[in-house]
Amino acid sequence: MDEIKERIKTIHRDFIIADAHMDLLFDVEKRRKKGQKKVIETEHLPEFVQGGVNIVVSSIYIEDEFLPEMALRKALDQISAFFCELDESADKIMLLKSRSDIDKALKEKKIGIMLSFEGVEPLLNDINLLRIFYELGVRGVGLTWSRRNYAADGCSFGRKKDKENGLSPFGEQVVKEAQRLGMIVDVSHLNEAGFWDVMKIAEKPVIASHSNCRAINDIMRNLTDDQISALAKSGGVIGVNAASVLVAESNADVKVLADHVDHLKEIAGVDHICLGFDFCDRIFRSNLVDNEKKSNDVIKGHKYMWQLTEELVKRGYSDDELRLIYGENFLRVLKNLLQN
Repeated sequence: MDEIKERIKTIHRDFIIADAHMDLLFDVEKRRKKGQKKVIETEHLPEFVQGGVNIVVSSIYIEDEFLPEMALRKALDQISAFFCELDESADKIMLLKSRSDIDKALKEKKIGIMLSFEGVEPLLNDINLLRIFYELGVRGVGLTWSRRNYAADGCSFGRKKDKENGLSPFGEQVVKEAQRLGMIVDVSHLNEAGFWDVMKIAEKPVIASHSNCRAINDIMRNLTDDQISALAKSGGVIGVNAASVLVAESNADVKVLADHVDHLKEIAGVDHICLGFDFCDRIFRSNLVDNEKKSNDVIKGHKYMWQLTEELVKRGYSDDELRLIYGENFLRVLKNLLQN
C-alpha cells in the first residue's frame, strides 16, 4: 500500500496533468462582480497545486437567462474578468494561445489556462465574431451546450432520443473557420446528428472535452462506441467527466468513472483518452443558491484526483499509460492544432 501511495504522489508531482474542461470563468466573473480579487489564485490555485494540475481549459458558458441578447456581453465580461486575473496573478497563471505558450507555462511552472466556448451563443449568427474571439485568446470551440443555438442542437442529459437536426449552414461555417484559424473543435454537448456532420467536414482532429461512454451509462449526453471510434480516428481525444449524471444512473463513484476509462481504452486506445472533469460542486455552492446542497462530482475537486489515480493504478495502468491520459494526449492535440 505504501508503494502505491508513493507512486500516486510521484504521478501528481512529476507528470504533466491537464483538465480539458472547467467552468472557471463562470466562477471568476461572478466572484469579481461581488468585489473579490485574485479569484483563481485564492480559490482555485491551491487545489490545482494539490492535484498537480498544469493546464486547465476554461469554458465560456452563458446561462439561459442572458440568451440571446446578452450572450455576447456576458462572454466579453468573462474574458475581461480573466484579463484582470492575469494582471493580478501574472507570476502564477498565464493564458495559452500557442504552442510556445504551453512550453513557457510548463517551464515557468505557471498554471496555463486555455479559453473555450461552451456553446457559440456569443456569436449569435455572425461568423465574423469568431475571429474577434480568436484575437482575444479563445482557442476552443464547443459548438453547443445542451440546448439549441444558431449552429446546432445540443444533446439531452436523459435517454430520450434527441432531435435529428444536424449542423446548420452557420454551424458548418463555424467548424470550417475554427479549424482554419487553428482553434480546437469540441463536440461535447452536441447531438448525434450534429456530431456526424462535424466529422464529415472536419479536416483536423476533433475532441470531446468532457464526455463519457454511453455503453456504461446510456444517456444521450454520453458517446456511443461509434462516436468514440470516429474521434480517435480523427486524431482527437475524449475527456472523462466526473459529473455523477454522466458517470452512472445511480451509485456513481470513482470506480464507475474508472470503468469509463477502461471502456475508452478498449474502444479508442489509450492514446485518445484525456481528463475533462467538469468539476462543479464548489462553483454551484459559490454561485447558485438553489444548488447549495447538490452533489454533482464523484471526485470532489482537483485535490482529490488521486482517488482516480489510485483506482487506475490498482487496475494495472502503467506509468506510461497514465502519463498519456493525464496530460500528454491532450497536449499532443493542442500542439497539433494551435499556431506556433
